[in-house]
Amino acid sequence: MNIFKVKINFEEKDHETVELAIAEGESVLDVCLENGIELQHNCGGVCGCSTCHIYVNKGMDNIQEISDKEEDFIDRAVNPRINSRLGCQCVIIDGDIEVTLPNQSDFMGH
Repeated sequence: MNIFKVKINFEEKDHETVELAIAEGESVLDVCLENGIELQHNCGGVCGCSTCHIYVNKGMDNIQEISDKEEDFIDRAVNPRINSRLGCQCVIIDGDIEVTLPNQSDFMGH
């Protein structure tokens, strides 16, 4: 099993950028949850909502291709962009990636 790096940036100003190990076949959502990073996932991480929406800044070729189902949910996300993906569907296939997590307080009532 190959191990790569995921650099996680945050839109929230009080959060520092972190770099974490991510294994081939592992999702960005899994790595966030394993490391105490709050990333909403109302459906449980099964591509059934848009709350784990993230932005992929670098390494789009290093994750699985986007599915039609994922595209449909991204259309419903808050502030979708061309580089939007769902954290549960950002599964590493080969190489490092860099992502930005949108402000999670939009979902958490802060």
